Amino acid sequence: MGFDLLGLSEPTLTAVTDAGYSEPTPIQAQAIPQVLMGRDVLGIAQTGTGKTASFTLPMIDILAHGRARARMPRSLILEPTRELAAQVAENFEKYGKNHKLSMALLIGGVNFADQEKALDRGVDVLIATPGRLLDHFERGKLLLTGIEILVVDEADRMLDMGFIPDVEKICERIPRQHQTLFFSATMPPVIQRLTKQFLNDPKKIEVSRPSSSSTNISQHLIEVPMVKQKRRVLRALLRTEDVKNGIIFCNRKTSVKETYESLKRHGFSVGQLHGDMAQSERLEILRQFKENEIKLLCASDVAARGLDIADVSHVFNLDVPSHAEDYVHRIGRTGRAGRTGSAFTIAAKTRDDDKYVSAIEKMTGLALPRTDVPDDKADDEPLPGKSRARSEKPEAADAPSEEKPRASRSRRPRKDEAPAEKAAAPKAETKAEPKAEPQPRPQPQPEKRAEKKVDKPAPRGRRRRDDDDDFEPVVGMGDHMPAFLMTPVKLSK
Repeated sequence: MGFDLLGLSEPTLTAVTDAGYSEPTPIQAQAIPQVLMGRDVLGIAQTGTGKTASFTLPMIDILAHGRARARMPRSLILEPTRELAAQVAENFEKYGKNHKLSMALLIGGVNFADQEKALDRGVDVLIATPGRLLDHFERGKLLLTGIEILVVDEADRMLDMGFIPDVEKICERIPRQHQTLFFSATMPPVIQRLTKQFLNDPKKIEVSRPSSSSTNISQHLIEVPMVKQKRRVLRALLRTEDVKNGIIFCNRKTSVKETYESLKRHGFSVGQLHGDMAQSERLEILRQFKENEIKLLCASDVAARGLDIADVSHVFNLDVPSHAEDYVHRIGRTGRAGRTGSAFTIAAKTRDDDKYVSAIEKMTGLALPRTDVPDDKADDEPLPGKSRARSEKPEAADAPSEEKPRASRSRRPRKDEAPAEKAAAPKAETKAEPKAEPQPRPQPQPEKRAEKKVDKPAPRGRRRRDDDDDFEPVVGMGDHMPAFLMTPVKLSK
């Protein structure tokens, strides 16, 4: 079945053909006719199955008739991340090139003024992240009363990132008469409650079992004794596997930076992508990776959802994902559009990694195949300009340590002196001379009281209690009687 049987207009079909697509995916074949009919849709499909085109193509035809008004967009697409929002915007430009539809992109990291200018001109399609959308709404720069179509994409990712309260606020401000499209790879209970609250008799389309992974991906699990051995195993995989390009996932942004710097030191073509980077840097790194200017991409879960990079050969989980659903999304970056891919997960013998692996196997219903650690002899070689490995240093340093006497802390012998003769001389002198009394070490003295006898020399060293007799005694009241005590007092009778 081709796209021409789905009810799309001729200009849209031309754009699809120009993009190189001839047959729709299962989710597209079932969702596009329902969206064109105006029904609410609840789409559940694994990542990489073409969910984005299943709502962008029919929306282009629906919005082709009508006119946008200032600050009142006609449709709204909510995305959890900036990268996904930018990717959907690219799809609208690609498929809607034969239509005169206006579009605005509201994401963080971009100047508010430029976005406000686009809203003032009026837009047919508004693509936004929930936080930035509410910022414009609260400033009074945006009205949601003209929304005809609402799309909530990657709803389960919205839940993971804590955006569900913002999504609920947005849905409450949209007119009751509108079409709602929900698309997600998994359906947690919270998302199910949300769909029951805001969808009206939706058409449920499920083209794969929830939380399942693609059969085009060969999955492997490599177990190592300690966490610090993971990077070495990763480098071995990168050298032994036929890696055209690959994404390396870490759980934390700090781990992404450390892994990126480590691989760069070892000579790999690599970039990094995480939430602490500016939006312009993130887009530039994605461009370089898509155009094969860099071979590897170290990323956090910001790259795990919906990024459409057609031909990624490998995915490496340097950290086992703490949420089992994230595993499906991570490995879904490879094996897309009918291609095959490989996914390697490196797990240490720790309580956390064992727990996460068990959760993944329970969710997917598959036992991850165990793979042996690849043998990489190239990693034993020292880096250019670096010293030898640490394991080789102790043998050279410890060999003469048993024969060499321990040096004295007080004074080191000069090179021109013989150590044995120098050590024997003091012993002969100490036997001939009488033993002198050790002098006390001078220490800082507290401030002394003034002394009347200036001709007497001060005692050396710390003063003992017996030395107090050498000083004038403290002058007290003595026999002197103060005058106020001599005042006569009258006694009462």
